[in-house]
Amino acid sequence: MRLHRIHLNPRCKEARRDLADPYQMHATLCRAFFPPETPCPQGSLLWRLEPETDVEGRPRVLIQSRETPDWSRIPVSAWLAQAEPGIDLVQKLALDALQAGQAFRFRLRANPCKTVLGKRQGLVHPEAQREWLARKGEQHGFALPESATPDYFDFMQSPEGRAYHDIRVSHEHMLKGSQHGGNAIRVYSALFEGRLTVTDPVRFRAALETGIGHGKVMGLGLLSVAPTSG
Repeated sequence: MRLHRIHLNPRCKEARRDLADPYQMHATLCRAFFPPETPCPQGSLLWRLEPETDVEGRPRVLIQSRETPDWSRIPVSAWLAQAEPGIDLVQKLALDALQAGQAFRFRLRANPCKTVLGKRQGLVHPEAQREWLARKGEQHGFALPESATPDYFDFMQSPEGRAYHDIRVSHEHMLKGSQHGGNAIRVYSALFEGRLTVTDPVRFRAALETGIGHGKVMGLGLLSVAPTSG
């Protein structure tokens, strides 16, 4: 399981197309990880368009997969501006020694939703979003903090988004994509950031490997974490 960070060329027409349509972005990324004659297996990669750009204004994308990418398979050479070396997450996060009680900072772009009359509806109310994430934590082996220290609260303040006592939610919008047959896809998206504590190492590692929630083809579900002390 490796994590890759790439930077796209905003001057490239095809890159701008993919940035505007996450379904097409997923299709392009699959070309790098699988040969043209091999369909991209469901769940074979997770990815996320980051809200920040690099110092040159180039969009950043994180991709997580067990497969090794070959960026030369992407047909438009100008699409990719830079690809950083992949990170071995098992080694970097010491996942083989993961224990209950470990704390991590996290980032998750996800589809907080509920099902009404057989259809998923995005959750836009702050408390409903937090409750959704807490339920996902129970399902996937982690818990949100009961309270926060002052320095952590200061860290979570932001001119955009909303600050809660343990998480921040920002960059809320409706993702729109188009399948090859012309069918339109709409998925509500929100970016969660904060701290969590591992409660079940086995389930937590599985969440890191397979993602959280719906809309993974649209760039949702990738749970990225970094160890934290205190």
